[in-house]
Amino acid sequence: MTDHLTAFWHWYVAIITVVSMIACGVLLWAQTTKKLPVGSKPELHGNVWDEDLTEYNHPLPNWWRWLFYLTLFFGALYLFIFPGLGGFAGQAGWSSAGQYNAEVKQADADFGPVFAKYTAINIPTLAKDAQANAAGQRLFLNYCAQCHGSDAAGGKGFPNLRDKDWLYGGDPATIVATLTNGRNGVMPALGDAIGGETGTKEMAQYVRSLAGLKHDAGMAAAAAPKFAVCAACHGADGKGNRQLGAPNLTDDIWLYGSSVEDISYTIKNGRGVNQLVEGQSAMPAQIEKLGAAKIHLLAAYVYSLGGGEPPIVEKAPEPAVATPAAATSSATTAPTTPPPKGK
Repeated sequence: MTDHLTAFWHWYVAIITVVSMIACGVLLWAQTTKKLPVGSKPELHGNVWDEDLTEYNHPLPNWWRWLFYLTLFFGALYLFIFPGLGGFAGQAGWSSAGQYNAEVKQADADFGPVFAKYTAINIPTLAKDAQANAAGQRLFLNYCAQCHGSDAAGGKGFPNLRDKDWLYGGDPATIVATLTNGRNGVMPALGDAIGGETGTKEMAQYVRSLAGLKHDAGMAAAAAPKFAVCAACHGADGKGNRQLGAPNLTDDIWLYGSSVEDISYTIKNGRGVNQLVEGQSAMPAQIEKLGAAKIHLLAAYVYSLGGGEPPIVEKAPEPAVATPAAATSSATTAPTTPPPKGK
């Protein structure tokens, strides 16, 4: 079905374009076939303005007529060389996507060594480099500011990158993982699961109580036992879960707002990738657009904004130390003769 529609629109656009150009040429030719006899005056057109201002039916000037013909010829030549007639690619084989890819390839060749130089430097150190941060800021303004703002302070549904509150973590490796693979946070609609409209309003009051906000104590108490539904993601204490990207409900940072109305909307309807107006909760992967080297530089800039966390250092397992009892036991039970060879 899609192929048929594509073919239809290809021919529709192509035919309309060609017929329109031919019609313009025919109309122009028809208006210039009539010539005035030598010494005669052109006829009045019939229009009169201000009682004595009239319009004569003069033939088109030759310079104007030939300029119009040249315009039609240029248009036909352009459509033969470049795309414009439906799906016809043109003899030059040009496309905006092809030109973009060529420019990106050239830019990678020109600036690749610069980005490669920064890749060898770890992110906390790179975050202190003024020149690297200037380059990272330009990447941020091009690829991230549309959602997080030019100052990285975020907005409703888009996290503030300048504070120390992180849904998934703010250590260098996690920031790189977020930029590379993206994030797709989903808050399911729980209105029906906690008692409909009444349960939703009560839970909103309970959530506000977790953050120390003004709330209705009676409604919050009624919702407390039902918080077990939410604890699967946010934890029994409401402090969130970075593995899931579940926010901390006990602080004063709110992605969608802390009012009763905002919290109730989130509980009732959830937050997901289809809610473009209220915030889509989706962070697109940037690896195809930027590549690993630029992501490393961009991660260093985000890390430098003030909310970066120290790198996670995994502790090596401590070597096992044999106790004296174990050593004695081993010595006593050790065989006095070597074991037999074989299976």
